[in-house]
Amino acid sequence: MARRSKQMLVKLLQSKSVVEFGEIQEALAGASRSTVYRYLEQVPYRSSYNSNGRYYTLHDPAKYDRWGLFSAGAVHFSVDGTLKATVVRLVRESEAGWTQRELQDLLRVRVQLFLMAAVREGSIDRESVGRLFVYLHADPEVSRDQLSRRLEGIAEASRRLDAEVDDEVIIRILLVLLRYPGSTVDDVVRHLKGRVPSVRRASVDCVFARYGLGEKGGPRIY
Repeated sequence: MARRSKQMLVKLLQSKSVVEFGEIQEALAGASRSTVYRYLEQVPYRSSYNSNGRYYTLHDPAKYDRWGLFSAGAVHFSVDGTLKATVVRLVRESEAGWTQRELQDLLRVRVQLFLMAAVREGSIDRESVGRLFVYLHADPEVSRDQLSRRLEGIAEASRRLDAEVDDEVIIRILLVLLRYPGSTVDDVVRHLKGRVPSVRRASVDCVFARYGLGEKGGPRIY
């Protein structure tokens, strides 16, 4: 049996962008799980933050994108290692905070439980903005700056939408609500799908907000 060394593991990790645990055991001449972990401690690596951490990659700072993330197909890695640490870092480093949906879209996994745990522990904070929570730095001074930039972004987006949403678009959206009372924003988008000219979801959101419509296309009740 070949004598084991950490170079065996390094060679494997350098040869493939992603490996599974069984491949590591094989590269280390059938090593036990405890032996594999002992050798992993000797080399820079990251385990996937999805798929129950069953995939491994060589930790190379150059491979991560601007968010500190790296993906190989449906397998995702973070410079931080764990999903919890990744979520906290992204929130703390953000210019305008993150919503749960934004983080999920970026990380391509569910993050709600990790966000809630981080808020409970005081690692991050959150504020209600409209119908959504925005997750922010735990430091009040930093979070104020993040929230200010978030609100500025919302105001700018609203100004752009107001310019885009002309009377024709408004009439088309309101006609859908007359024909299908109680429709949600998603329902309206679906009913208008394929029509020419197209109506963007953001335009429907704008009309709902402008006319005080609730989530189901009726007057908002306070």
